[in-house]
Amino acid sequence: MEEERTRGRGGPGQWWSHRPPPWPRRRQDGDDREGGADPEARAARWPWRSTVLITAFVLVGSNFAAHAQDGERAPLDGFARVLLVLASGLLLWRRRHPVAVVFGTASAAALYLGAGYPYGPVFLTVAVACFSAVVAGHRRAAWTALGLLWAVHLLVAHWLYRWLPPAGDDPAPFGQEIVVAGWAVAIVAIAEPARIRREQWARERAERAQAARRRADEERLRIARELHDVLAHSLSVINVQSGVGLALLDSDPEQARSALTTIKSASKEALGEVRQVLDSLRTPGDAPRTPAPGLDRLPELVDQAARAGLTVEVSGRPPTLPPHTDLAAFRIVQEALTNVVRHSGSRHARVRLEQAGGTLRLRVDDDGPATGADAGGSGNGLVGMRERAAALGGTIEAGPRPDGGFRVLALLPTKPGGNP
Repeated sequence: MEEERTRGRGGPGQWWSHRPPPWPRRRQDGDDREGGADPEARAARWPWRSTVLITAFVLVGSNFAAHAQDGERAPLDGFARVLLVLASGLLLWRRRHPVAVVFGTASAAALYLGAGYPYGPVFLTVAVACFSAVVAGHRRAAWTALGLLWAVHLLVAHWLYRWLPPAGDDPAPFGQEIVVAGWAVAIVAIAEPARIRREQWARERAERAQAARRRADEERLRIARELHDVLAHSLSVINVQSGVGLALLDSDPEQARSALTTIKSASKEALGEVRQVLDSLRTPGDAPRTPAPGLDRLPELVDQAARAGLTVEVSGRPPTLPPHTDLAAFRIVQEALTNVVRHSGSRHARVRLEQAGGTLRLRVDDDGPATGADAGGSGNGLVGMRERAAALGGTIEAGPRPDGGFRVLALLPTKPGGNP
């Protein structure tokens, strides 16, 4: 008689007295082929294969459970099979609507219990639905659904069994409820590590995406600065020399020829540097065909300025610098001299290089006066210089001098990661 009570309505008998069947491995792995590594991609796909397998397992397992509990539970009929298929079929939406699915499977299992059908794999559908809900972050819904199912089990096993099939059923021992509660807690506990791993993966993915956007922004700014510095300098020289050539074309053909030669040289150099920048866009990651310019090319910069009619006096020896610092120093001098050519009435500029205490002190002066309202350059040139210096941990000061003219003062660290 006691054995009959254990296997009757109140107790799960052969199914709940043992641990639940092993979880389908596909539901545990976040990076399986069916789901994909991306949670959004996994949610967008329909888990047809696992749902079909679970449905087949539930139907076949329920038939075996019905034979094992023959005479103790109500036999499986059409309504029972509809409930089994419904509970399993709802799992097809477990990634898109986990909350609705977990309550739907729990309701189907509650109806199955209330109808007195044999205990069997129908509870697997509730377990899978709860697992999916917890992994998706809906722990409260999973706990609520399990709590409602347990409450229905208590009512059916200890009170409603008198009026529900099968006839002549006995109440279940309360010890069985501890097993049911432990089984419910185990479902959520097993799902928690998967939920934590998924949240960690999503956080790492967001950090990687943010880092990639930041690198793309930095690269875009670097290319914009390079193109601005190259084109602004070269076009300024071309503009000045074309004006000289036009003015002297009739009165001094030789001087006009010299201006045209300067234009040709400046345009050729600009085309080469622009081509180098564009090549880095076409083949990212490849080494440049020519080395980046540095302070070792300062004499060439002085010669270009001289051809534009600007005399440049250089004091101090260019130190050995890291590549990025060397390029930034060269571009700062280039932009400062370009501003002198474009915006200053002075035809004389001074470049002074000093190195002390791990800092390069780079100063460019002209005596003015300004030839326009934007003397010294107030647009992208100064912004680009400040960005270059800030990227290296340095500073830029630019503005009119007390005694007239304009000064650009750059402080750049000579060691990577250093502060001026």
